[in-house]
Amino acid sequence: MLQPLQEQIAEATGFIRRQLPDEWSPQIGIILGSGLGSLADEIQAVASLPYSSIPGFASSSVEGHAGRLVLGTLEGTRVVAMQGRFHFYEGYDLQQVTFPVRVMKALGAHTLVVTNAAGGLNPDFRAGDLMFITDHINMLGWGGQNPLIGPNDAQLGPRFLAMNPAYDPELLQLGLKIAEECNVRVRQGVYIVLAGPNYETRAELRLLRQWGADAVGMSTVPEVLVARHGGMRVLGISAITNMALAESNEPVNHEEVLAVAEELRPRFLRLMRGLIARIGT
Repeated sequence: MLQPLQEQIAEATGFIRRQLPDEWSPQIGIILGSGLGSLADEIQAVASLPYSSIPGFASSSVEGHAGRLVLGTLEGTRVVAMQGRFHFYEGYDLQQVTFPVRVMKALGAHTLVVTNAAGGLNPDFRAGDLMFITDHINMLGWGGQNPLIGPNDAQLGPRFLAMNPAYDPELLQLGLKIAEECNVRVRQGVYIVLAGPNYETRAELRLLRQWGADAVGMSTVPEVLVARHGGMRVLGISAITNMALAESNEPVNHEEVLAVAEELRPRFLRLMRGLIARIGT
C-alpha cells in the first residue's frame, strides 16, 4: 500500500530536521541545474545530505548533478539547495521529481529559485546568456504528465491551480534590478519543457519557436507547478548553454552544455548571491 504523501513529507522533513540546529529553518529553496551546482559550495552549511540518505528522495544519475541537499546560510539568508535535480527522463514519475519541493516548503521555505541549463530558441540569444523565465509552456502536461494528477490533498494546495502568473512579477523586477547592479546582462523569455532525453529535431525546433518559446529544456516546469501549488513564490533562471536553432548544422552534446555552464559560472554566482541577499531581507 502506498504511503500517503503527507506521511512521506513528514518522514523526510523529520529526518532532515534531526540533522539541523534547533529551530533552524530555511527561507528560500534553490534548485541548481546542470553545471550550476557550484553555488551550493558557497553556502555556509549546517547540514549536507546525500539524496540517498533522505527518505523518499530519488537519486540523480546525470553528469553535472552532485546529488546532495545543502542547508545553511548564503549572503545572510537561510537556504536549502538541491545540488542537482531529478528528471522525468531518468525514469522517475513527476511526483518523485517534485517531492523535494514539497519537503522544502514543509521545512519552511516560502520562495523557490529554480535554475536550469537550456537551449536557446530565440535567435537574438547567445550561448552563455542568462535568462529570467517570464512564463512557460508545459508540453509534459499537454502529454498527460503532471505532478498534480491524482487525489488532491487540500492541505497541500488547491485542486485546480491558477498558473497566471506562474513566476512572481515582483521577484522578476527585483531580479532585473539586481542584474543591472551586478553588471550581469540578462535576457527574459518563455521556457518550454519537453520530456527528453534526446535533443530536438529541426522540425521540432521550428515549431517550438513558432509557438513563442525562447528556450527549451527538460526540467523546471513540474517543480514550478508543485511550488505554486504549495503557495511558494517562484523565480526562474535559465542558463543558455547551447543554441537550439533549426538552421544550425552543429550537433548538441551534454559536454558542451557543461562547458558553457562553467564559462558563465562567475556571472551566475554573482547574480544568485545578489538575489539571495535581497530576497531574504
